[in-house]
Amino acid sequence: MLEVGPGPGGLTRALLARPLASLLACELDTRAIAALAELAEPRLAVLHQDALKLDAVAALEAPRQIVANLPYNVGTPLLIGWLRHAGAFERLTLMFQQEVAERICAAPDTEHYGRLAVLSQWLCRCTVMLHLPPGAFFPPPRVHSAVVGLVPHAEQPPPALLAAMERLTAAAFGQRRKMLRGSLKALGGAEALLESCAIAPERRAETLSIAEFDRLARALLEREP
Repeated sequence: MLEVGPGPGGLTRALLARPLASLLACELDTRAIAALAELAEPRLAVLHQDALKLDAVAALEAPRQIVANLPYNVGTPLLIGWLRHAGAFERLTLMFQQEVAERICAAPDTEHYGRLAVLSQWLCRCTVMLHLPPGAFFPPPRVHSAVVGLVPHAEQPPPALLAAMERLTAAAFGQRRKMLRGSLKALGGAEALLESCAIAPERRAETLSIAEFDRLARALLEREP
């Protein structure tokens, strides 16, 4: 299991109380490293490293889980990086700023639905597990927080299809107020692509379901060399 996040002492103790084979704590803050050094536990290994530069798949033996109280300024890029290897993990249990948690779990045609929701839900079953007010922390942050559980789907896309989905969602939500015929124009042949998937070109990205994005990504991949 990999643990990432600020102030990990209490979380580390809670995780070590469970029957884990091993726990790898990744921490950048030297103050937290000092706190972790006080825990004499043979199952615990500590990395003084930036989690953004860590290859979690290579660092952990299967079965792998990630539990993280994420630094809010890098939560989204960390999640995207782990999602690219979602099939390698049993589960990810991650704390985010509440707004980000809502974006991950949002339904189509709602305020928070966007690229992060499509990628996350295409690859995982996503559930908001817990809401936390600022007063749950010391010092209290200025925002509410939420814990999201992500369980990767048994069937994961091959790398080429994942890359096609990333390009598709970047284009679709990069200009989300435009109709799809306009927002997907940069991909080339937007109207033909939409027609092949029986999706009206006048629709906007936030109205498409995960299944419709899946059809578009597969069609986009099929027409490429």
